[in-house]
Formats: sequence, C-alpha cells, structure tokens
Amino acid sequence: MTIPRASYRLQFREGMNFERAAQIVPYLADLGISHLYASPVFTAAPGSTHGYDVTDHQQLDPTLGGEEGFAVLAGTLKEHGLGLILDIVPNHMAVSTANPWWRDVLKYGRESRYAHHFDIDWQAPKLLLPVLGEPYGDVLAKRQLELRLDERTHELVFCYYDLSLPLAPYSVTLIPGKEGISPKALARVNADRELLHLIHEAQVWRLAYWRLAREALTYRRFFEISDLVGVRVEDANVFADVHELPLQLVRDGVADGLRIDHIDGLADPKAYLAQLHQVSGLDQIWIEKILGPNEDLRSDWRCTGTTGYEVASLITGLQIDPRHRQAMTEAWSRFTGDDPDFARQVLDAKRRILTVNLAGELAALVRLAHGVAMEHIATRDFGCDALRATLVELAAALPVYRTYIDVDGPSDEDRALLVEAANRVKQGREVEDDSVVAFILSLLLEPSKGSAPRAAFISRFQQTTGPLMAKAVEDTVFYRYNRLIALNEVGAEPDAFGLEPAAFHAAMKRRAESWPRALSATATHDTKRGEDARARLAVLSEMPREWADAVFRWHDATGDVSDADAEWLFYQALAGAWPADLSLEDEKGLQALAERLVAFMIKALREAKRRTSWTDRDEPYETAVENHVCNLFAPRHRELLRDIRSTIAAIEPAGVVNSLAQLALKLTLPGVPDIYQGCELLDFSMVDPDNRRPVDFDLRRRLLVGVRQATTAEAMQRWREGLPKLWLLDRLLYLRRSHADLFDRGDYAPLEITGDRAAHAVAYSRALGNQRILVAVPRLVLRLCEPEHPSWIGDAFSRTKLYLPGRFRTLTGEIAGAGEVVLSDLWREFPVAVLESE
Repeated sequence: MTIPRASYRLQFREGMNFERAAQIVPYLADLGISHLYASPVFTAAPGSTHGYDVTDHQQLDPTLGGEEGFAVLAGTLKEHGLGLILDIVPNHMAVSTANPWWRDVLKYGRESRYAHHFDIDWQAPKLLLPVLGEPYGDVLAKRQLELRLDERTHELVFCYYDLSLPLAPYSVTLIPGKEGISPKALARVNADRELLHLIHEAQVWRLAYWRLAREALTYRRFFEISDLVGVRVEDANVFADVHELPLQLVRDGVADGLRIDHIDGLADPKAYLAQLHQVSGLDQIWIEKILGPNEDLRSDWRCTGTTGYEVASLITGLQIDPRHRQAMTEAWSRFTGDDPDFARQVLDAKRRILTVNLAGELAALVRLAHGVAMEHIATRDFGCDALRATLVELAAALPVYRTYIDVDGPSDEDRALLVEAANRVKQGREVEDDSVVAFILSLLLEPSKGSAPRAAFISRFQQTTGPLMAKAVEDTVFYRYNRLIALNEVGAEPDAFGLEPAAFHAAMKRRAESWPRALSATATHDTKRGEDARARLAVLSEMPREWADAVFRWHDATGDVSDADAEWLFYQALAGAWPADLSLEDEKGLQALAERLVAFMIKALREAKRRTSWTDRDEPYETAVENHVCNLFAPRHRELLRDIRSTIAAIEPAGVVNSLAQLALKLTLPGVPDIYQGCELLDFSMVDPDNRRPVDFDLRRRLLVGVRQATTAEAMQRWREGLPKLWLLDRLLYLRRSHADLFDRGDYAPLEITGDRAAHAVAYSRALGNQRILVAVPRLVLRLCEPEHPSWIGDAFSRTKLYLPGRFRTLTGEIAGAGEVVLSDLWREFPVAVLESE
C-alpha cells in the first residue's frame, strides 16, 4: 500500500475504458500523480453513463474491458508506480433484470436467496415496479403488455416494451400449453387481456404507473430514483457478497484504497466502516460525506476522511468579499423579487420534498412510528396525521444530513441536534401537540427502551433525512437561491457570504490534526460547476452594483423572458462558463456554448421545481427559455453579446488569480489533493453532464512538455490556454514528491501578514523537522489586478509584508532572504508564492 500524494479522478464510460485509461497512465505519472482514482468499474446497468447503477458487484464491467482489460490497466499502473483508489457503491444497486440478484427476487420473491439483500418491505402485498408510462389499466387495454419467449434463457417472460420480467414458477401453470408453446399459441395468450391480467396478478411484483413511485414504493431507493434499490450491507452475508471482489483486489495489492459512495445511506455508517477496516486491513478508506455548517466528521469512524467537498467550500469562502453581502442581496432581490431568507427557503423546500417527492418514505416512517405508539397506553391515541406533521417538521428542522444513532444510543452530538430540532418544531406553529413531538424525540433518543419496530424507525428516519437534505437543498434551493451561484456548491452554504482568514486557518489546523489524509477537492463529477468557473464567479462578490447594472441593461435589451430569477441565474452561468479562448468571431464555438447553456438552464429550472420540473414539465415555458438563450447568440444581438463579453473580460484577470490561488491552496493544505479529470487546464464546466465531457489528454501531454520549458512570463501570456495553471500544478506536484513526508504529516501554522493590503492575502506554513514550506496567495483582487504587469498583481502589495524565518527558494528558483519581504516582490513574476526552505 502506498500513501497518496495526489489523486487523479477518472470517469469511466462515455468513451473511457480500461484500455484508454492505461494509455494515459504514463502521462499521469509524468505529471506527478501518485494514485488513479477510478469511478465505479463494476458491471453496471446496460447503457450506464456513470457506473453507480451496479448490477453485479462481483464482476468487472465487460463494457470497460472486463478482467483482461483491467489486468492491463493494473499492470500499467504498477509499471509506472501509481496506486489505485476504487469507488464502490455499497448503498444501492440497479433495479434491472440485468442484475442477477434482483432478477432472482422478481422470480422467487421472499423465497429468493437474495430477498434480504435488498431493503424491501416484505409486509407489503406486492413488490411495486413503477415503470409504466400510463396507468396499468390503460397499458393493459392498449395491449402494451405481453408474454414472450426469452431468446437467451428460453423461459417465458412478462414484457412491457423492452422490459422483460421473470415469472414466478407457480404462475406458469396459468398459461395454456406452457411447455413448448408455439408463437401462434403465445399470440392467443397475449390477445386474452383477462388472462394476461391474471398472470400479472400471480407475480410477486406488480407493474404500476411511474407516478405511483412517490407514494407507494415498497423498497428503499437512492434519493428519489426508483431505478436504484437500497442494499442491506448491515447484514453480514450481504456485506460479504457486495465486497467480495473489491476486497480481493485489495488483498492482491491491486487497490490501495477505497472510496465509499453515499455513506449516509447506510443503516450504520460507523459499524460499516469498522467492519470494512477489519476485513480489509485498509487504512485508506475515503467516504463521500457532505458536512453541514459547523459539522465535523465523527472522530470514531475508521476512515481516512471525506472526499473533500468541504475544502472547495472553504477556499471559495476566502474568495468571496463579505463586505458586499448586503449590496449583492439587494441587487438580486430587486431584480428577481426572490425571498432573501435562505433558512426559510430551505425549510419550505424540505417540507415540500418530504410530503411530495418522498411521500412513500414519509408514509413508511408514519407506519413505523404509529406501530410503536400503539404498543403503549400513553401514546396509542397519537393519530397518523399528527405523527406525519411532526415527522415532517422534525426532519425539516434538522440542520445536518443525518444523525448516527446506533445500538449504543445517541452520541452527545446527535442528542443535541435532535433536541435543538425538536425545540424548533415546538416553537413553530405547524404541530399543535407538543406531546407528539416529545414522543418522536423519545423514539430516537431512547432506542434501548424498545422493540424491533423502534429500531427500524430509527434506522429508516436516519436513512431518509440525508436524501431529504440533498434533494431539498442541493437539488432545489441551490437552483432557486441564485444570489451568487459560486456559493451554490455541494458542501457549501449559499447563505455564508465569505470566510475570514482566521476561520479558514482554524479549519485547516483541525484538518491537519484530525484528517491529514482526507482528500482535497475543488471539482468532482458531482460539483455544480467547474473549479475555475466558481473562482471567476466569486469575483462578482466584489462588484455587486456593477453586476446588477449590467444584468438590468441586458434584460432591457433582450426583453422580458417572464422569469427574472431564471435571467439572473442565466447571466451568472454564462459568465462562469464562457471559455477563456472563445472569441465573438467563432460562430461554431458560440453555438456550442449556447447549446451547453440551454441544457444547463433546462436542468436548473426543472431542479428548481417552480415553473417546471422533471415530473411536470411546462414545455411552453422551457421553449421560451431556450429561445431566450439562443436568441442572445443570434447575429442580430452581437452588440449585446459584445457587451456581455466585455463585462466577463473585466472579471477574468481576478478570476484567473483566484484559480491559481485555489490551486496553490489545494496542493499545499493538509490533505491529499484530488485533480478531477481535465482540470490541469482551465475548467469552466457547468453541472453534469457538462462536467463529464471527454478530456483531450493528447493536448495536455503536449502542453505539459512545452510548459516545462516556459518562463512564468510566457506561461502568463498564454493564460487563455490554461498554461499558468498547468505550470503551477506541475511544479507543486514535483514539490509534493520531493517533500512527501512534510505534506503527509507536517504541521499547519498561519502566518501573519502586515500592511495596508493584509486583508487581501492569506499565508501559512507547513513544517516537519527542519523542512518548511511557506504559501502566500492573494484574495479579493478585482480592484488590485494590473493585467499589463507580468504577474497581474503589480505594486498593489508594495506596502504589505510577510516575515520569512530563514532563506527560502521560490518556485522559479529565486532566493528570498530571511526577514520581512514585500508581497509585491514575492508575486513579481507569478501571482501566488510557494516557498521551499533552503
């Protein structure tokens, strides 16, 4: 096992397979990457674009190259000294007949050997399959259901278009001439709708209209995706089956670490991690865990740390100017009329999501709570409506994704969170009877007092609040509360407008002490926008009035799209996504950008769920938005587009400085820097699928060779190609290689900056023994940038100083002597400074 210095996240599928990945390994090794961090590589549903819809945990995906292709990749990694981090998905699997476990359950029901692999409510009359495009009766009447003979298994299957479902063995007796049935006989059966219905009703499953999934689903799902069924890895046999192949790859020395997807979906994350550590012996286990405000990762979890969303949030916070919070809020509110109360928007969205989108999950919680209430004289008069209202309010009031109550009861932290949430509910006006609130609170805080239903309630409540937070906040409010979308990021808080350096340093000191090998991410496959788009958009916090004036001007020039909030969002999205090298004369490039923006806007507006949604589309409205975007790029609006481009150009220098500062921080802060595919160069992506576009690795290879021969001035001159970023990444990865122990175990200490621009810079040291690395980066530089200066910083920091405790060498090889040094001198050639002790 090798300790990671830097990981490189690679998205498999969509053109990336094991063979292609093996071809880019030499480039990654040359760049200085220590570990390939792979998206899921196990067999996934046919046509999967991401791999999180696993159908077989025990097989490497044949579409990626299977065992043979994976062996070539593993051998190439070993040859070039790279380790491998595997992304595994223990929480859920694909609801697909390509999934052998699921198919067996569909055939044999609770008698299947896999019946308890999935989180299915076996008390329900049927296993509901909400896959029909219309109500069942209409589908049956239109003869869209039929029996067929499966060409592969030669078994009769029940079909709806391309979906074929196995029949329960006992139900086959209902089919006349079932043995060796001829096509003509099969046609007669399919013509008999009453017989088809009879056969359907004899199955363990029931086909249903897709809209029924929200309220009547009989299995736990991932978020509100009915195509992904929850897996019960808390069961020892299920755990063994799910982890058999990943653990074999660990034992064989192929994998150095594991990334656990959606840890909050598991019944008991702490117990799961303890078991995984015990059976694998791995010390390198990273978890996808999104931390809430003021929430720390539980110190007793056996893991290396999170996948690093919190680092992106902290860095962005440094680049937001808190002095302009009120001005930006007023500008946004004046243009859109939107509610500036973020907490109220979150509460409203959580109520809506739980009662509508997650109505089935809520109903299950109500049934469990009511069952426990009926066991006791004092609580048996608590009706389902009162319990339902209380559960909605309590879940909505919880400020974190979930609590982690286990067999030992709640921790002090969990108790405090739940008591605080219950007090908020009591202070509100939505629940009339405080005794019902007290009852639900007692269910959660006193697990030792009860029954299996009580334990089931606790588990299901905790597995529901995570999806509720994700769907209500990340996938709803993040597309409504558009004041400054640089803040609308996974792991961030849109209402936290800026972060003071002291708070940043405190967070990093805690990280160095508690989670020194956690990943540090600024872009992932799940982030809402590319790291450089976010860095550019942060600059708007320094010019809220100018930005508002521009948006009002563009609004007047284009005419009303009848949705001011969509306009405010769109112009920010456009400012963040505009490629640095895109000119107004590049018609093909402009068209490509317009198409990307249309796709983003439609997704964003559906996620916002105000005028349109994924389940209730307003096509005329969506068409109007699409036309608005496309018209903006039409030749007749070229002067308007020129104005927009000019406004974006005004924030580009500060945006690039932010990008370079962000990179310098990520590569030197406590933790393992994770580079998302393609982010060696500027990344102005929007939310997926835009951020999963193919990466031109040949271009990056060529540029890496060239940038190693370039001066900083030459790199800065070619900033539109992303060369300053690649230059810095290359040198910092080399530095991490040269000082691996320091970056792995070194102390973190803030450094004092003095002078008139002290608030516009951040500095710290990493130290181990007599080795020291000093880092100094600028912040909030919109008014300080001088693009004509080689480093774009110029003399703005000529009266701002940093004390050097000895002689240090810069990234360009210059020597800085001990004592006070002027930041303008440190940044004379390049806008960030990373210094190595002599």
